[in-house]
Amino acid sequence: MSLAELKNSHRVTGSKQVRKAITQGLARKVFIAGDAEPHIVEPIIELCRQNNTDYQIVESMNLLGEACGIEVGSATAALLVE
Repeated sequence: MSLAELKNSHRVTGSKQVRKAITQGLARKVFIAGDAEPHIVEPIIELCRQNNTDYQIVESMNLLGEACGIEVGSATAALLVE
């Protein structure tokens, strides 16, 4: 599963929406920017572990935002169960 899938799949971006998707069991994979603030991404990584949700660290917020088709960087994004 790669970043390219984010562009054409059902997804959410941003830490609040990703957190909600994980807790509701809607996230099938979470992408986390390696350069995002630790206080934002560490709780999401822990939530992924608790809920057995697959996650992947990507290079940067800009790369993740671009993969999602948005003009700003994103700390997190999640592919949703379809």
